[in-house]
Amino acid sequence: MPQIKPIRMMAGFLTVGVWTLASRILGFVREIMLTALIGPGPVMDAFVAAFRLPNMFRRFFAEGAFNAAFVPMFAKRLEGAQDGEQDAQGFARDAFNLLGVTVLGLVALAMIAMPALVWATAGGFAGDARFDLAVGYGRVVFPYILAMSLAALFSGVLNATGRFAAAAAAPVLLNVLACGAMLAGHLLGQQVITWLVWVIPLAGIAQLALVWIAAERAGVRIRPGRPRVTPEMRHLVRIAVPAALATGVTQINLVVGQLVASGTENAVSWLFTADRLYQLPLGVIGIAVGIVLLPNLSRHLRSGDTVAARAAYSRAGEVSLLLTLPSAMALVVIPLPLVSVLFERGQTGPEDSLAIARAVAIYGLGLPAFMLQKILQPLYFAREDTRRPFHYALVAMVLNAVLAVGLMPVLGWLAPAVATSAAGWAMVLLLWLGARQFGEEARFDAQFHRRIWRIVAASGVMGAALIGAAWLLQGALHTDGIRYLALLALIVLAAIVFFGVGHMIGALRLAEFKSSLRRGSGG
Repeated sequence: MPQIKPIRMMAGFLTVGVWTLASRILGFVREIMLTALIGPGPVMDAFVAAFRLPNMFRRFFAEGAFNAAFVPMFAKRLEGAQDGEQDAQGFARDAFNLLGVTVLGLVALAMIAMPALVWATAGGFAGDARFDLAVGYGRVVFPYILAMSLAALFSGVLNATGRFAAAAAAPVLLNVLACGAMLAGHLLGQQVITWLVWVIPLAGIAQLALVWIAAERAGVRIRPGRPRVTPEMRHLVRIAVPAALATGVTQINLVVGQLVASGTENAVSWLFTADRLYQLPLGVIGIAVGIVLLPNLSRHLRSGDTVAARAAYSRAGEVSLLLTLPSAMALVVIPLPLVSVLFERGQTGPEDSLAIARAVAIYGLGLPAFMLQKILQPLYFAREDTRRPFHYALVAMVLNAVLAVGLMPVLGWLAPAVATSAAGWAMVLLLWLGARQFGEEARFDAQFHRRIWRIVAASGVMGAALIGAAWLLQGALHTDGIRYLALLALIVLAAIVFFGVGHMIGALRLAEFKSSLRRGSGG
């Protein structure tokens, strides 16, 4: 039985990971279309600044507050007394109503104060056309946060009941609709940006509808009503507020970086595009592991099964690093081939590719840290301890701001990327040191320690192979028509080298993935 649980949990990782991969791939298509049809410049800078506002608050009210606070509390009621289901449903209904009223008020304030929000997050836009564009776009896209926050609650319900697929599939709708809108605007000869900004709130409604219906089918019926500030809701807020900041620290750091970079023309677009590239592996691996790990840890800790809790934590860390370290290596050693093939077309030229690639390499150095945060934070959240991650987040944010501003005279617009990666590693160090007091279940087991250095070695061999192959294929990588095949060859080579070397030196066992896939296909 102890061996089945990690395999079952890994199957959950795969379920979430597959849907997240689909969303991220479509997100890539969206960013490719954005850079090709609009391209780095005033319009894209303004859109990025506007769209980052609801995304920042989405991290707080959605992934942050409700994956950290709502899921353990809802799961506890669901698995508690005989009337647990009814108690859990009432708790979810109260949370839905309180969250809805709160975010609705936030949307109303944001509509009025949008110029101030743009100035606070992209002050370098003041005095040029980008400022008015960002204010206009912001007022259209900001209501997206209302639908997404409520959707996060339903996703939390589904995750707590072990139904991961619908919640993981919902983000696909945004990318499908965004790509369709941009294509329609281009084919009709109209303003692509207009189609894009107006489809975003519509996509939020579609995502909310999908998870709401899925929750109904799971037996949880929630209807809007008058919000009640019960003791349970006060407890939820006390946990959710610091958790929201702790999990949203990366977004806050990106906003600080945007504020610093906004004084350089096109820099906001370059950093945004680089951010989207490293978010692919982070989203597929880190978010999938975080979503599945939190309810598993909560369940094991409530039952007092510290052995199973340690196994869940160790396997999550092992799987995450197994997939993240080679991804980070690729971003560091071949950023220009990745960027030029993926984004260089239409309105995006070679000078844009070179700038984006520099930021990608820097973000690649921070990618393992961003992922490790997804592993370490659930150790606290499963115990309803959100205050210490909140304090650690404050330290990381201060460090990010100091580095971003302080390095700007030396590194220019790249300073925010360096600051973001450095702050990410600082956050990991603080979380790791703080978790040591939790005992053995918060420490990686012997299998993890045996394999981690082998994973590092396999990633190093893969990186060396990529450098050599990219040099040999440099002509093909810059030739229209075959550059896509050349990049595909690099990716296939990287996978063969990493998994081949990893299997030979014991960094991974392919049989374990086959077992996980069989468990996943069974539901």
